[in-house]
Amino acid sequence: MIHAKQVQKSFMLAKQKSGPFGTLRGLFSREKLRIDAVREISFAIEEGEAVGYIGPNGAGKSTTIKMLCGILHPSAGEIAVCGLHPQRQRKLLAHKIGVVFGQRTQLWWDLPVLDSFELLKEMYKVEDYEYRKRLLRYDDLLDLQSFIHTPVRKLSLGQRMRADLAAALLHNPDVLFLDEPTIGLDVVAKTNIRSFLQELNHQEKKTILLTTHDMDDIEQICSRVIVINHGTIISDGSLQELRATIGLPSQLQVQFMELPKPHALPEGIACEIKGKQVTLLYDKKQVGTMELLTLLRQWGEVEDISMQEANVEELIRKVYEVPALPSPKIEEEERELISN
Repeated sequence: MIHAKQVQKSFMLAKQKSGPFGTLRGLFSREKLRIDAVREISFAIEEGEAVGYIGPNGAGKSTTIKMLCGILHPSAGEIAVCGLHPQRQRKLLAHKIGVVFGQRTQLWWDLPVLDSFELLKEMYKVEDYEYRKRLLRYDDLLDLQSFIHTPVRKLSLGQRMRADLAAALLHNPDVLFLDEPTIGLDVVAKTNIRSFLQELNHQEKKTILLTTHDMDDIEQICSRVIVINHGTIISDGSLQELRATIGLPSQLQVQFMELPKPHALPEGIACEIKGKQVTLLYDKKQVGTMELLTLLRQWGEVEDISMQEANVEELIRKVYEVPALPSPKIEEEERELISN
């Protein structure tokens, strides 16, 4: 459904000269700085997959999404979405994809939400019957009726995001590109959005590519995670595979009936004892959980056992520490230009 092969995107920025007359000297001697926002990335996403596309600010996430939508042209490489070329066949592709940018809206600011929906219906030439059917469905899932006659500028952020999602789906696209769809939302609004996206993916088999900084979005919606840093893909797989790749430990917590009597454990296992409770951090590739439990039974009678995988926030933090290709040092405003 989505294919990217050796895709690269570079920007040429004017280099600001230093000193009190730097701006003036720049008028006569203009130097250019090349920034590689995306560096020869390749991936394929199959129909019905929900994929998280994550990385720190300036990593190249939004740039990739905009190239896949046809908004930006790649400097090199090949892209195909729904079998179409995003730059050469952008109008045809627009009927196949839905796009939501969390910090921007596709709705008309001063018009009621329903009027925006009606305009989009005409733009995409959606049949009346199909339009009414989809609007009823999305109203049921997103509770649009409570604000559908309200001007967009008067909506809360959560209401606007729900309206934007419905707007992106009115023409029944096969692929959804979501760039920070839960940014700034409260817990209730986030839960509603996640449930809606889960339903779309599971019931309607919509293909979803999601960029987000909220790891709960990834855990609840996505079956696969692509990690990008400095414009380069550094990991691609399931959350479980990602945890295993970077070696984050699993946690085993055992409550004993009485104070435990410690025995030797295999190397590489961190052990903390607090009264009757023992907490172990270990790598499941090195030692199995059942093997550990067998050893712990020698410490005393076990009352309760709990297991926990590594926290996803910790997972992503550690992923970002993985070395990537060197990147030229650029000013904050230039990073903002790239990410936008």
